[in-house]
Amino acid sequence: MDIVFSSTTKLAAAIRGRKVSAIEVLDEHLAQIDRHNAAVNAVVTLDQDGARQRAGKADEAQARGQALGPLHGLPFTLKDTHETAGMRTTVGFPAFADYAPRADSPVVARLKAAGGILVGKTNVATMLGDWQSSNPLFGRTGNPWNLQRTAGGSSGGAAAALSTGMT
Repeated sequence: MDIVFSSTTKLAAAIRGRKVSAIEVLDEHLAQIDRHNAAVNAVVTLDQDGARQRAGKADEAQARGQALGPLHGLPFTLKDTHETAGMRTTVGFPAFADYAPRADSPVVARLKAAGGILVGKTNVATMLGDWQSSNPLFGRTGNPWNLQRTAGGSSGGAAAALSTGMT
């Protein structure tokens, strides 16, 4: 099974069927981040330790026969616009470089409640106000097919992460 390019539906079924663990799925995606992110600059905030802890808990729940939801054990990244408890949310704007919300936005809370494993955040245009994902905090996200070109925006970081199997 090609974990990093399998559909969410297939990965969720594989985890439920115990053909693959949440840790294995996470490790494959983290390997893709290690392999491609330095060149592409898609993932700007990474929580490897937290993601590993959450994936481990998902595997423990699976071993007990407990399903955490439809996204049980699936790693995901978020556009750096969604407020996430304890994780910086910058919108690519220098004034928010150290802003770490106290609570999750509703969409983040729902993804977590559905069993998803948050891995990190992806690059955006400054305040989402450009056609490319570039900002003074993290720089520009390149197109994985041609690094001389932009990945677009404002979700260029998300697009580049998805197309390289980082998420």
